[in-house]
Amino acid sequence: MSLMLEPSPEQLKEQQVYKEMGLSDDEFAMVEKILGRLPNYTEIGLFSVMWSEHCSYKNSKPVLSKFPTKGEHVLQGPGEGAGIVDIGDEQAVVFKIESHNHPSAIEPYQGAATGVGGIIRDVFSMGARPVALLNSLRFGELDTPRVRYLFEEVVSGIAGYGNCIGIPTVGGEVQFDASYEGNPLVNAMCVGLIDHKDIKKGQAHGVGNTVMYVGAKTGRDGIHGATFASEELTDQSEENRPAVQVGDPFMEKLLLEACLELVKSDALVGIQDMGAAGLTSSSAEMASKAGSGIEMNLDLVPQRETGMTAYEMMLSESQERMLIVVTKGREQEIVDLFSKYDLEAVAIGRVTDDKQLRLIHKGEVVADVPTDALAEEAPVYHKPSKEPAYYREFQAMENDIPAVDDHGETLLSLLQQPTIASKEWVYDQYDYMVRTNTVVAPGSDAAVIRIRGTKKGLAMTTDCNSRYMYLDPEVGGKIAVAEAARNIVCSGGAPLAITDNLNFGNPEKPEIFWQIQKSADGISEACRTLNTPVIGGNVSLYNETNGTAIYPTPVIGMVGLVEDIEHVTTQDFKQAGDLIYLLGDTRAEFGGSALQKLSYKKIFGQAPAIDLTVEAANQEKVLTAIHQGLLSSAHDLAEGGLAVAVAESLFANQLGAKLKLTGEATTQLFSESQSRFLLSVKKENKEAFEQLTNATLIGEVTNEQALEITVNDELVIKEQTEVLNKAWKGAIPACLQK
Repeated sequence: MSLMLEPSPEQLKEQQVYKEMGLSDDEFAMVEKILGRLPNYTEIGLFSVMWSEHCSYKNSKPVLSKFPTKGEHVLQGPGEGAGIVDIGDEQAVVFKIESHNHPSAIEPYQGAATGVGGIIRDVFSMGARPVALLNSLRFGELDTPRVRYLFEEVVSGIAGYGNCIGIPTVGGEVQFDASYEGNPLVNAMCVGLIDHKDIKKGQAHGVGNTVMYVGAKTGRDGIHGATFASEELTDQSEENRPAVQVGDPFMEKLLLEACLELVKSDALVGIQDMGAAGLTSSSAEMASKAGSGIEMNLDLVPQRETGMTAYEMMLSESQERMLIVVTKGREQEIVDLFSKYDLEAVAIGRVTDDKQLRLIHKGEVVADVPTDALAEEAPVYHKPSKEPAYYREFQAMENDIPAVDDHGETLLSLLQQPTIASKEWVYDQYDYMVRTNTVVAPGSDAAVIRIRGTKKGLAMTTDCNSRYMYLDPEVGGKIAVAEAARNIVCSGGAPLAITDNLNFGNPEKPEIFWQIQKSADGISEACRTLNTPVIGGNVSLYNETNGTAIYPTPVIGMVGLVEDIEHVTTQDFKQAGDLIYLLGDTRAEFGGSALQKLSYKKIFGQAPAIDLTVEAANQEKVLTAIHQGLLSSAHDLAEGGLAVAVAESLFANQLGAKLKLTGEATTQLFSESQSRFLLSVKKENKEAFEQLTNATLIGEVTNEQALEITVNDELVIKEQTEVLNKAWKGAIPACLQK
C-alpha cells in the first residue's frame, strides 16, 4: 500500500524535489514554461523519465545524427522498436540491441533476464517473430568473488529467460577488464523475421480509436528505472534495488504468440512495448509520432498491488506489457484474442486530436501535458568536448614490441586469458538449438540460422574491442564495425546493417564526451565504407563507479545475409593436407593487444591502424572465394593475433598444423594488425584461389595433432593440440573455482 504523500506543486519547486528525479533547475523552468503553470508530482515524474538520457538521448543526439541510417535495403531505420532490413522475397530481418547495465550491477540475475525480455518485445512489437538472441558482456577480472558472482548470475539470467521462452541464444562475446569491475555491461540483441505485409509501427493514429493495455498487471517494480540508468553507480546504488524489474518468460511467451496473431488483424493500428519508462514512454511516443494525443483513465489499468498512485502506474517498468491502439468498435475481438492466451486486454483510453497526454485517476485529471514536449521536443545538449591528456601521450609513443622469451609458453598463456579463452562455460548454459534452425552454433566467428522454406540464412555477431577504443576511440570505432563485418564474411554472409549499443561513462565530463564523439566518427566512416547503415540501437551513459568510467564500449551488433546455406563457412580446419593462407599485412602493432596486457598488466600506445579500403577489398576477396567454393575454413584475426587464430582453428577436429613464417617472430605470431584473415584451401583449389587473392601461403594442416611454427627457419612453437586445447577450454572454469 502506497502511503507516500505527494508534495504539492509549490513544494516541488521550493524543495527542489525534481532534482532527486534527475531534472536540473533549467529543465524544471522549461517544464514550467511549457505548461504555463507549476507541474504537479505526476507531471514532473513524466518529464523526468522522458527527459532522462535513457529515453531522450538528450546528450547523445548530436552525436547520433552523424550515423548513416539509410540504405537501399533499409525498410525502417532508428526511431521505432527495432530496425528492419529487406532480405528479398518479401521478407525482412528485424533486429536491435539494448543495454541493462545498471540493473545487472545491482541484481544480476533479474537485471540480465529482463534485459533479454525487453529486447524480445522490441522485436515482436514490430510484428516480427524473434528467431535468435545474442549478447555482449563485460566484467572485471575474474579474480574477485564479487566479479565471479556477477558473471555467473548474469549468464544464468540470460540463459533462464531465453531458454524458457524458447528462442535460441546463438552468439555473443564476453570480455574481462578491470575497468568494468563495479559496472558490468549486459547488452542483449534480438533478431527476428517478418513478411513485409506484417510490419507494424508504434503510432497512435485515428482520433477516437481505442488505447488498450495488454499483458501482465502493473506493479511497483522498476519505478524510475530509466532515471536510474542515467546516473552513475555509487556505493549507495544497492539502495536502488527496487528499480530492478522481475521478468516472467512464460508470460512473455504467451504475449509474444498473442501479439504475432494480433499483427495479422486489420483492427490493429499501432503497437509498442512498455519498456523504459513503461506506460509513460509508450503512450507519449506513440501519440507524438502520430501527431495525436492520448487520454487514459488509470483506474482501468490492471494493477497487481493496491493503492497505486498515478505516478507509480505511469513510471512502473513491470515486464511483459504492451500498449496497443485498435480501431474503435473492435475492442471485443482483441479481448477475445488475448483471452485465448490467458492474457488481459483492457481498454484504458482513446486517441485524441489535441496532442496532449491526459491522465485521469479517481475522476480527476492528474496530468495534462503536450506529448511532443515529452517525446520529440525533449531538450538536446551540445556537451563540451576535450581531448584527454592520456590520448596525446599514447599517440606520441613509438610502437613497442613486448619481449618474449618463450613463444610457446606465451601462446599457452594467451589462450588462458579469459577474454580469449573458450566461452563454452557460458554458451553451454544457453539452449542454442531450440527451434532447430541453428546452422552455426556459438564458438565460431558468427552464428548462422537458416530461414525456413528458403536456401537463405542469417549470419549474426556482436563485437567491440574496448581496449582499442580507450587508446583511440575513432580508430577503435572503425575496428569494431570492421571486425563485426569480418566475422559475418568468414561465415559466408554479406553484411547488411548494424545496431549499436553505445556504452560510455559520464557525458558531462568533457573527456568522456570526446570519446563518444570520436567513436561515432569512426563507426560512421566504417559503416559508409562497408555499406552497413545503422538501423537502430541504444545509448547507455553514466557507466561509472564512484567516479571511475568504464572503457568506452560501443558494441556493434551486425546481421548479414547468407544467399545460400551451402556457402556457410566455419573457422575450424577441416582436413589434413589443406593449405593455410594469411590474407592481409602484419605489422608491429601491439597497442591494446592481448600480448601487451599480458606482458605489462596495462595498455598504452597507439591502437592498430586500419585502412577501410583495404578492409573492404579483403572482405570482398574472402566472400568471393567462399561463393566459388574455394575455402575449407575462414577465421578473422583478432585478440592474440595469428598464433591464437591458428590454435583456435585446430581444436574442433583435433588436427595439427605446420607453419613457416618470416620476419620478427613476436610480431608475426602475436601482432593484432587489422583486416587479416586465416584461410584454409584444398590443394586442388590452390591455383584458382591464388588467382583470386594476394594471400600468402604460410603452411599446411596435418594429422599430427601438434602446432609447429618456424620463423626464419627457426622452430619457435611446438605444442600438442591437446595441451593448447586444454589450456583454452579450462581457463574460465578454473577462474570460477578460485
